[in-house]
Amino acid sequence: MVNDTLVSGGIHFTGLGSGTDFDEMITKLVEIETTKKTRLEVWKTSWKDKITAFQELNSAMLDLSSTLRGMDSPSKFVVKTAASTNDSAISATAGAEALPATHSVVVTQLAQNNVIYSNATVADPASGDLTGGAAKVFSYTYDGQTVNLNVASGTTLQGLANLINNTSGNPGVRAEVLKISDGDYRLKMVGLDLGQDYGITVNAGTTLAGYGPGAYATAQTNQNALFSVDGIALNRTTNSIDDAVAGLTINLKASLSSATITVATDTEAVKENIRTFVDQVNEVRSLITEMTRFNSSEKKGSILTGNYGVQLISQNLKDTVAGKALGFDYDDDIYTSLSQLGIGTDANEGSATRGLLVIDEEKLDEALSNNFEAVADLFAADYEGDTDSPNFTYANLIKGTTQPGSYDVAYTVGAGPAVTGTIGGYAASYDSATGELTSTAGPSKGLSIKITNLSAGSYSGAVNVKLGKTGQLASELDRLTDSSDGPLHILEDNYDTIIDNIDRKIELEERRLKNYEYDLRMRFSRLEALLQQYQGVQTSLTNSINQLQSNSSS
Repeated sequence: MVNDTLVSGGIHFTGLGSGTDFDEMITKLVEIETTKKTRLEVWKTSWKDKITAFQELNSAMLDLSSTLRGMDSPSKFVVKTAASTNDSAISATAGAEALPATHSVVVTQLAQNNVIYSNATVADPASGDLTGGAAKVFSYTYDGQTVNLNVASGTTLQGLANLINNTSGNPGVRAEVLKISDGDYRLKMVGLDLGQDYGITVNAGTTLAGYGPGAYATAQTNQNALFSVDGIALNRTTNSIDDAVAGLTINLKASLSSATITVATDTEAVKENIRTFVDQVNEVRSLITEMTRFNSSEKKGSILTGNYGVQLISQNLKDTVAGKALGFDYDDDIYTSLSQLGIGTDANEGSATRGLLVIDEEKLDEALSNNFEAVADLFAADYEGDTDSPNFTYANLIKGTTQPGSYDVAYTVGAGPAVTGTIGGYAASYDSATGELTSTAGPSKGLSIKITNLSAGSYSGAVNVKLGKTGQLASELDRLTDSSDGPLHILEDNYDTIIDNIDRKIELEERRLKNYEYDLRMRFSRLEALLQQYQGVQTSLTNSINQLQSNSSS
């Protein structure tokens, strides 16, 4: 008898009476029909692998951009050192703007804050009553601000210190309990600001006995720093001086001291920044090469071989690195491209570094030696403006709006004088109060020049907005990795759409296979029933024949 079961719309055969294993036959037939689904799944995996590769490339490009942003201005790229002959008394740090030079520094006195403490003493700061049983007033002035505190009855010395510290509007005074010795505790008040203008004055309005004017000793007098730099006497309210020498911060540590500070350029540190630039660019280039390589011997490509989007990204990055720096001029600037510094792409067939940036160390050293500032400018100029005309000067720009580059300027001065002009071919507005002509549209929008020649007539020239290679490449990477309209994001979105379409096809194919299997089971079920019917007829005939033979023998 047929032993079949209907499960989820499908018939399952076990121990069929015919002895034929229809389950195995159905399974094999369905497997044959899954070829299309298998091809779709393999296809889907290939698209998913491409998306994973995009994400890996995007991550590497973001890492490169982050590295470049760490050196995209002179203050980040150029490393200057400042050495002191008396570092324990006078030290210094140098920024990129500091010029290589030596500076003599002599300190007469350090800037100090004011510290006073009371003559009145208490045996225990946490007990007793300073007020004598009635509310009192404690009044002081600091930094031009007078503070009147109501001291409640029962206030202890610790309570008074807490009251001073915790009152809103405290202008910058810290109160403490000062222990002179066991049984001798006093009120200590510390001004938090350095300089002669920051003294603590306890006012006559104080009614708290023993804590009024004249009841304090001075532990430290508030005073300015008095010192000289290169023989020029100076006076400051701080011991950290950042406005005596451009780009140099001088730290005064001891009075009656002197030192010579030597500022120098750390060429090796700058070279290390250049090597980092090259190494990080090569990491991205190597990744792209690996993802797009074609193995000619195996006649097999990599995951992104031939991908137009990746080819476009690769070429954009190469062009950005190899091309003339934005806003630089072949005639006016010493260096305009990295190749002039000995940095270029290795084009030698069979070379281990083929397609990667390489450094000619000898040529780089020569460039650094000849004009260090020009090398630094090529790498790290940060929207620096200049002009080639005696009739106007660079004034300003709007960073983030004004694009780097070179822009033609034309203006005419009429009666009044009335000034009209263009910058980069776009209309510019003139402000007679400032004498500035400002671009109102296009990539030069926000760029201003100051007109220095207001004589009647027409004038022309150019204004340059320089952006070094680190900033230029970082900006290009930001564009390529933009999460909204960057090419990698667009490609990933397109591939996600393709995968969604494949998923729908797989779903349709799974339904078709399910229906196909169901149809097979129904057909084989009917066949099984028919076979059993024929087996029954065969058995009946066999029994009849046997019966006839038995009767004829007897």
